[in-house]
Amino acid sequence: MKNYLSLLRSTSLFSGLTDEELCTLLSRLGAVQRTFGKGEALVLAGEPNHRVGILLTGELEAYRPAPGGGRIPITRMGPGDVFGDVLSGSSLASPVTVLAACPCEALLVSYQRLVLSDGSPAHQQVVQNLVRTISDKYFSLSRRIDLLVLKSLRAKVCAYLLNEAERAGSLTFSIPFSRIQLADYLNCDRSALSRELSLMQRDGLLDTFKCSFKLLDPDALRRMVQ
Repeated sequence: MKNYLSLLRSTSLFSGLTDEELCTLLSRLGAVQRTFGKGEALVLAGEPNHRVGILLTGELEAYRPAPGGGRIPITRMGPGDVFGDVLSGSSLASPVTVLAACPCEALLVSYQRLVLSDGSPAHQQVVQNLVRTISDKYFSLSRRIDLLVLKSLRAKVCAYLLNEAERAGSLTFSIPFSRIQLADYLNCDRSALSRELSLMQRDGLLDTFKCSFKLLDPDALRRMVQ
């Protein structure tokens, strides 16, 4: 676990802790480090989840099962990302599945032990961090809803790409979805999405290759969202 202390302290959950505080707290919480094979479920839709996880290595994909065996992608996660935090406090079964997109390692902590502070400053800090992390994900979900209610496909594409550019801090960035996954994420037809991206490229709004994008006229994209 010592090899991952720097990564863990950089996460939203353990931000503000020293190495010594983190080691002591993880021991008190009974945190467990586990390895998962590609395709193995860390959280399964339809089953309760009472653990908060932090991805240490590899990549995860979260999706919501759709009728007919389809998948509605929610997000992809990399090292340092926190998962299960929103779900663990509910008495209901998880509506989403979280799978290992490749072999990975994760740190798992009991939600109940996590929220019941032992009174130490370090544990109180983590509880505050947990609340902040869940709040941030609420606003992220709100942005997703704002995107889905847009009427035109171009407006949805513009809103999504502008959000990704803001998150990356650059007009040149890569997205975590394939074209098929992006079409599912935007709730649109894949062919229609490919056609719209080609038209936007022709109109000088963006350049794109596979999962990479460069926004050439962000101001025009913003006007199309309004």
